[in-house]
Amino acid sequence: MSKRIVVVGAGAIGGIAGGYMTRAGHDVTLVDPWPEHVETMREKGVHLSGMTPQEEHTINVNAIHVTEVQRFCKERPVDIAFICVKSYDTEWATHLIKPYLAPGGYCVSLQNCINEERIAAIVGWGKTLGSIASLISAELYAPGRIKRMVPLGGDKHSVFRVGEPHGRVTPRAEEVAALLRSADSARVTTNLWGERWSKLVINSMRNGLCAATGLSGNQRDSADQPRWVSIRLGSQAVRVGQALGYSLEKMLGMDPEMLALAGEGNKDALTGIEDILREGAKKRSDDQRPSMAQDIFKGRRTETDFINGYVAERGAFIGVPAPLHAKINELVRRVERGETKPSADLISGW
Repeated sequence: MSKRIVVVGAGAIGGIAGGYMTRAGHDVTLVDPWPEHVETMREKGVHLSGMTPQEEHTINVNAIHVTEVQRFCKERPVDIAFICVKSYDTEWATHLIKPYLAPGGYCVSLQNCINEERIAAIVGWGKTLGSIASLISAELYAPGRIKRMVPLGGDKHSVFRVGEPHGRVTPRAEEVAALLRSADSARVTTNLWGERWSKLVINSMRNGLCAATGLSGNQRDSADQPRWVSIRLGSQAVRVGQALGYSLEKMLGMDPEMLALAGEGNKDALTGIEDILREGAKKRSDDQRPSMAQDIFKGRRTETDFINGYVAERGAFIGVPAPLHAKINELVRRVERGETKPSADLISGW
């Protein structure tokens, strides 16, 4: 009998993963709290698109409302639960699915930020895996409609990196990687925590900055002042991660130490990092916006406390200050509360 898979949170990432796994013939149920989104997927399927015509698919999926999850008590248990909600929703989403896990069932954090500890506190470390979605840049732009705004990873870039908290390669980690290959390239990593922090570095350079300024990803990386702020954010996040003992990975072609030095004013490193960022801007859609910028546009709560706020908090904990992260975190919260509007002027002189 095939494994029963549930995706809790059928937004951009959950919708792509769940949609493609369904298309590949797996038994997948999508659970989401947005009623209109669920009803659209039920009636019309989930429509996925990307930067090429080959990525456009309409997939009939099994989508249910959060309020319907209780019916799982009359159905066969859940073998694999992908947690794909925003970080601030992690605990309730895990509690929601916990009663329905099979004895050998487990949860996979397919989210931004670092949420494995929150999940493990509810279901136990033995039922917790992590998966990074690297350079996927997707948006749920209308009910039932999700688009990617960067090229597929394919053979050039491993989009999904699946890992056990203890770092060993296990059959279930390989199983999850195989499932995610339905959507794009995937591999098992023995460095979950290093991969997690490396992704956090990238998010901390981009998400809050675009949320506060209203700039697109390409505008951020093409303009001198926002790009310089972004590089310094990345530099501080690298130094905090190194102090915490993480083995950081290359990030979009950027060596961690090179990024750190660039933000500290090393001219050679700065030139190299700027070239990488400018080149990356040529490969993205001009419509690409990081998830927190999407949240501000849609009037939703952001994950700023779990990205820039988290880097600042961990830096204070380990004794490596990250003042620019604290500053951007507070600015995003002001924008989020409606005290000021997103504008590049807000970072003038930083």
